[in-house]
Amino acid sequence: MATVETTTTSSSILAALNSGGSASMSASTTDDIQNRFLTLLVAQLENQDPLNPLDNTEITNQLAQMSTVRGIEQLNAQLTSLVESMGEAQAVQASALIGNTVLVPGANLALASGEAFGGVKLASAADQVTVTIFDSTGKAIQTQTLGANEAGNLLFTWDGSSSSGTAATDGAYSFKVAATNGGVSVAAEPLQLGTVSALTRNTSGSFLLDLGSLGKFNFSDVQQVF
Repeated sequence: MATVETTTTSSSILAALNSGGSASMSASTTDDIQNRFLTLLVAQLENQDPLNPLDNTEITNQLAQMSTVRGIEQLNAQLTSLVESMGEAQAVQASALIGNTVLVPGANLALASGEAFGGVKLASAADQVTVTIFDSTGKAIQTQTLGANEAGNLLFTWDGSSSSGTAATDGAYSFKVAATNGGVSVAAEPLQLGTVSALTRNTSGSFLLDLGSLGKFNFSDVQQVF
């Protein structure tokens, strides 16, 4: 009786799985790959050379790798479901902000009926905080000293008066902030106020808050809600 010999090692099983080409592999699921692997393994065991049997340790390692691949696929599916759930929860939270005024990064200042509001985010405590307001041409028209403040967010108001004593017209303005502590500069970020008019979904699937002319912002950009 003739003996069928094979020189194929267990590592060649994985190579055989790729023999169908990248196109077929891309269309295969983990179950398909696992079934093909087991089919090839059984065929190899049935046709192995009795004088040169397969290495049990190597076969065990290959089976462990297949289990790992399946486990990773299941984990990815669970993570995808979790991300979708988080996105839905974020949408519910963000929708509650529609119509509310929020404080977000930016240096725009809207003067209406002789009143404008802005904010400053201090990285650390400062003994001197200064806000300079500019008109649409970039000309400085007013400077306010906000004094000493702790780290965090602080709000300021502007009544529309200029440094010359004249009243500025309603419209769009901008501002810059500067802060020091003991003569050393402190990081200070300007914050602007805007009203959430709508929600939009970006390409990554998360939601953005639409603040009209101020632009769109991530939910995490909101520093305060009014």
